[in-house]
Amino acid sequence: MNADTLLEQLLENVSREKFRINANKLLNECFILKESPDTKNCYYFVLKEKDLFKAYFDLLGYEVVLNEDSGIISLNNLFGTGRIRLRKLDSILLLIIRLIYIEEKKRLSQTDSVITQSDEIYDRYRSLTGIRLKKHELKTSLGLLKRYHIINNLDSDMSDPETRIQIYASVTLAFDPAQLDQVYEQSRDKLNKYVNGGGADESTDEDEDE
Repeated sequence: MNADTLLEQLLENVSREKFRINANKLLNECFILKESPDTKNCYYFVLKEKDLFKAYFDLLGYEVVLNEDSGIISLNNLFGTGRIRLRKLDSILLLIIRLIYIEEKKRLSQTDSVITQSDEIYDRYRSLTGIRLKKHELKTSLGLLKRYHIINNLDSDMSDPETRIQIYASVTLAFDPAQLDQVYEQSRDKLNKYVNGGGADESTDEDEDE
């Protein structure tokens, strides 16, 4: 049986429109989470029709990665392409948020949500880089991470210091180890330069892969 015939059979009892909507959501939004209200319905639909999604995305060169323990569905490009380009600022904030998540999870139960505040992220960025992060830059970066279901704001204004930020388990999957080490080393070098009197580099326009 060829792949086209298999897809046709799998689609016989599934709404093509519903499949199209959810397949595009999976392709464009990085992580589909059981925990997120924006992706919860998609999560259960993909889980129910996982054979169909696996067959479809296999034709496109993607592996559908199902992690039911963490409640996360994502795609892995088998050719190593299709990754998102992030500014250096976005990458450093993502690293900070990942560290906050890991630290908080150590003291919380498995079912507890990890919630921090915008001010905590701001303070850690300043401690790491010596740079005062502008409110609009913080808001833009957090908005990007929200779009890809890594965080969610529980209050309206993400630039407000007291805004609560929920961090999802997907943050642990957003970097591969090599990229994580690279961003950490670059951030540490910048901090050491600042501490030794070399001044802080205000540029945040360089790109990193997610």
